[in-house]
Amino acid sequence: MAAYVIRHRAAPELLVFDHFGMPQAGTQIPAGGVHPSEDLEQAVLREVFEETGLHAVSVVEQIAVENRPHPDTRRPRRTTYFHLQAPATTADAWNHTVCGDGDDAALTFACHFLPLPLKRSLADDQDAWLGRIDPRWTTADERQ
Repeated sequence: MAAYVIRHRAAPELLVFDHFGMPQAGTQIPAGGVHPSEDLEQAVLREVFEETGLHAVSVVEQIAVENRPHPDTRRPRRTTYFHLQAPATTADAWNHTVCGDGDDAALTFACHFLPLPLKRSLADDQDAWLGRIDPRWTTADERQ
């Protein structure tokens, strides 16, 4: 599953992160797998916490289910996208070392908010479903 964490200030903003020392990974949103004992909403909240350290977020709605191959392994992959809300008082930017037991454990992410609509697409087309939250939030790439 994947999380569009939106913070509302003067304009809506999307929570993203970049990997320290790995610019080739591109700018991404929190995303990951579901543990056998979790439901999807529990999983998305856990992934947001593990990858960003944020716990004061809430699920607004599930917005899409995408079935397409993983970009590296080409194995089938199902991703459920969620719209979440972060408090307006959430910091503008911070660094976070990933916790948990996934492949990204102990990596450091530079977390920050980007104004919507995005000026460019996210890694692995993770922004493909933002328009389901608000049609004005398609990326500059999609509008061309």
